[in-house]
Amino acid sequence: MTDRRRTRTPRLHPPQSQRAWTVQEIRALGATTDVVTAGQILGLSRNSAYTLARQGRFPVPVIKAGAQYRVPVAGLLTALHDTTGDDGGG
Repeated sequence: MTDRRRTRTPRLHPPQSQRAWTVQEIRALGATTDVVTAGQILGLSRNSAYTLARQGRFPVPVIKAGAQYRVPVAGLLTALHDTTGDDGGG
């Protein structure tokens, strides 16, 4: 009998659910971002973000363009206004 151990395949990218986004980083995304990134900013998993977007229940406005979902960065900033404070400019 051989000793075969199952090992987890290391992730290429560590999960970013614990990452804290700054206002400057969010603004640097441009006019829109993908639903996964928007979900990470809001503390949602990839699956939850897509599920909420499909159901029309995503916490901020979502634009469906063909098979893609795009989230306006302005909507993210508006939704996070109370928790992020000002941009630290001054």
